[in-house]
Amino acid sequence: MSLLSTIGTRFLDYFKVLPMYCLPQHSLTSIVYKITRIEHKAFKNFIIRNFIKYYNVDMEQAIWKNEEEYSSFNDFFTRYLNPDARSWKKDNSLILSPVDGTVSQIGTINNDKLIQAKGIDYSLAKLLANDIDAVKAFQDGSFTTLYLSPRDYHRIHMPVSGKLIKTIFIPGDLFPVNTASVRTVDGLFARNERFVSLFETELGLVAQIMVGATFVGSMETVFAGQITPTKHREITIKEYEEEKIIQLNQAEEFGHFNMGSTVILLFEKDKISWEENLKESDPIQVGQIIGKII
Repeated sequence: MSLLSTIGTRFLDYFKVLPMYCLPQHSLTSIVYKITRIEHKAFKNFIIRNFIKYYNVDMEQAIWKNEEEYSSFNDFFTRYLNPDARSWKKDNSLILSPVDGTVSQIGTINNDKLIQAKGIDYSLAKLLANDIDAVKAFQDGSFTTLYLSPRDYHRIHMPVSGKLIKTIFIPGDLFPVNTASVRTVDGLFARNERFVSLFETELGLVAQIMVGATFVGSMETVFAGQITPTKHREITIKEYEEEKIIQLNQAEEFGHFNMGSTVILLFEKDKISWEENLKESDPIQVGQIIGKII
């Protein structure tokens, strides 16, 4: 790409994202939240039918294939797949993709820095709300950022088996997480609203992080229920004691986005190696092998 072309692309990216600095991100997201739960038959069927057409959603993979079978747009958006739509190779020596989507970034954490996009990085400490133990555990570790597009399956699964030890809800902005935003908004994933889940596993500490975005700020997990939207907009830490053991096995459902966004995985240093042929912009499917335990 020529210098002129690069400058032009960057200008267009800023132009696309600029309005999001001015718009009421959370208010707009709340409106979309309510609209997607409307159960009026004609209304929800119209939205679902046109969404499928616009985004070319493959409904043959879904358990319910007709818009009539969904109670609301959100019911459709969080649809389940046919049991045979994905192949799972459950193996404790492998790291499986927790989602359908695209690899936004994949690689190694450079001390405290993760790559957001070419020429842009962000702080591990900010991503984890300065949780000292977690930051120390993941320094120089491995990470991948996985983007879920509107057409993707939006349920999230476990990449490895683990025992939940802590969650951190971190309120923040709700910028889009599309390509233009990733290339222009500094520290995007460390400033958007997010929910960090820390698991104790056979390979040490593992983090699975759900990142919210514009219109897609609603997140749920199987163990905490709906996390956002919430009126309590402050950092909330919950530790899981021995009497409240939550064990999630590899491939089990972890949660879902009520609309789509991004999942970030963090692993400790020298614990895993990513698949050699996996690179930025590659499509992935839930259950696909993305790494191996060293």
